Amino acid sequence: MDAAQQEATARARELQRNWYGEPLGALFRKLIDDLGLNQARLAGVLGLSAPMLSQLMSGQRAKIGNPAVVQRVQLLQDLAGQVADGSVSAAEATERMEEIKKSQGGSVLSNTTQTTSGSGAPTVKRVVREIQSLLRSVAAAGDIIEAADTLAPTHPELAEFLRVYGAGRTSDAVTHYQSHQS
Repeated sequence: MDAAQQEATARARELQRNWYGEPLGALFRKLIDDLGLNQARLAGVLGLSAPMLSQLMSGQRAKIGNPAVVQRVQLLQDLAGQVADGSVSAAEATERMEEIKKSQGGSVLSNTTQTTSGSGAPTVKRVVREIQSLLRSVAAAGDIIEAADTLAPTHPELAEFLRVYGAGRTSDAVTHYQSHQS
């Protein structure tokens, strides 16, 4: 790989970190490991071709163009967390992956069993991820920050919201939300 290709890959991974909280290669490898998948199966569940998944993982391509695929990634991340904490069995996870594969995206804040905690309420992390997905599906992190800077003089709360939820990391947005609930 020449220097220009290395630079382009590094830029794509940085964009992925801004848009998705981490490079997609790392995110997808976690899903593969946590859910016992291979790349071809993950691509099938997400609704991507195997070459497209490979390009996203390697940094040859930066952005997932389809918001429904982004939502499926989030659903799989939630499912992987449920498998890890033991609240979902491997057999149930397989069934849920088939449901996720068939999902067409739906509303931004759907209230299904896949998006809720044991109490039936959407989890903070899930809601934050869906807000981030919505914002990032319409603009890049730099554009969101630029919009926040424009709004800051007249709407400081909205500007802060855009910076934290639109351009920040999921963990920082969850912390921000929780700190404002007291």
